[in-house]
Amino acid sequence: MEKVLVLLHTVDGQLPPAALETLSLAQRLGGESDLAVLGAGAAAAAQQASGGAAKCFAVEGEEFAFSRCATDAAACEALIRASGAPLVLAPDTLRFHRALPGVAERLGAAIDTHVTSFSADGAAGRWYYRQRIEASFRRGQRPWILLIEPGSQPAAAPQAGAAPELLGVACETRTRVEGFSTPMAGEQTIRPDAPLLLVAGAGWTKKQKDGAVHVEEAGELILDFVRRTQCSLGSSKSLVDLSGEGQAVLPFLTHLHQVGQTGSSPRHKKGLATCCHGEEPHVVGWRFIAERRAINLDPNCGWVRGKADVVYVADAFEVMRELQKLL
Repeated sequence: MEKVLVLLHTVDGQLPPAALETLSLAQRLGGESDLAVLGAGAAAAAQQASGGAAKCFAVEGEEFAFSRCATDAAACEALIRASGAPLVLAPDTLRFHRALPGVAERLGAAIDTHVTSFSADGAAGRWYYRQRIEASFRRGQRPWILLIEPGSQPAAAPQAGAAPELLGVACETRTRVEGFSTPMAGEQTIRPDAPLLLVAGAGWTKKQKDGAVHVEEAGELILDFVRRTQCSLGSSKSLVDLSGEGQAVLPFLTHLHQVGQTGSSPRHKKGLATCCHGEEPHVVGWRFIAERRAINLDPNCGWVRGKADVVYVADAFEVMRELQKLL
C-alpha cells in the first residue's frame, strides 16, 4: 500500500463530518499515512485526530480561516509537497472541490472527484450516469488526489496524537473576506447532514377524498414535521414543476429540493417518501438512503414493488396528523 496523505479542512475550528469520513477510509486502508489540516484552529484540530499518523501538518492563520480559492490552493499545495505522499485523500466539500483541481495542475497530479470507495490495491470507485453505473478504476499517475464523496463512508472517532508541524504559507490575494450576508429567504429546509430525509410528491396538491385541494394544510403538515424533527426536505420533479403549469404548489419547494434522476442523490440514514409513485426516475435518487419508507394510497405503486423497506398504504394527510400528535 502506497503512503497516503489525509488532507482535511476545518469548519468553525472543528473537523466536519465529511472530514471524519475521509479519515475513516484512510484508517481502514492500513499502511503509512500523514495528516494535514488547514483552516481556523487547524493545529488543535489536527492534534485531536493525528493518532496513528506518521507525520502531521497544519496551516492556519487569518488568511486561511475562510474559504477562498487562492489561499486554499496555496495551503493545499504546501501541505501536499511537505508530505510527499503519492496518494491524497480529501473530502469532496465545496471548499476542496473548488481549490484542489488547480492544485493538481500545479503539481502535475491526477485528480478524481465524487469518489465513493478506495481499496488497498489502488482501485477507486465512483458512480456515473445519475448514479446508475458504478465504475472501478486505477491510475498510474502520481500524485493522485481523490475527493471522497460525503456520506459514502462511516465517520471515524478521532484519536489525539502529536502536535502538528505548522507550515508558513505566503500568498498574495486581491480579495479580502469581510463577512457573510444571507438574504432573508425563509427557513432552512435542506440539511445534508440530517439523519432523516422527507420527500414530498405531487399527490399533496391533488384532490383529496372530499374532492377538494388542501395545499395550505399540506404545507403546514410538511413544514411542521421538518421543524419538529430537523430533517431535510426533498421533492419529486413533478411537484416542483407544477408552478410552471399554473397549478397549486407548495411555495417553499424549489428545484434545489429535487431528488431523483434529474435531481440530487442524498445519503441520509433514513428516508420517508410521501405521495410519490416510487417509479425508477425518482427512486434512482434514493439508492444511497439506508432505510427507505413510503406513504401511498396505491397498493400497487412503485414503492411496493421492492423499492422500499416499509410501505404504509394510507392517506398521507392522516399519517402526518398522527405523527404531529406523537411528536
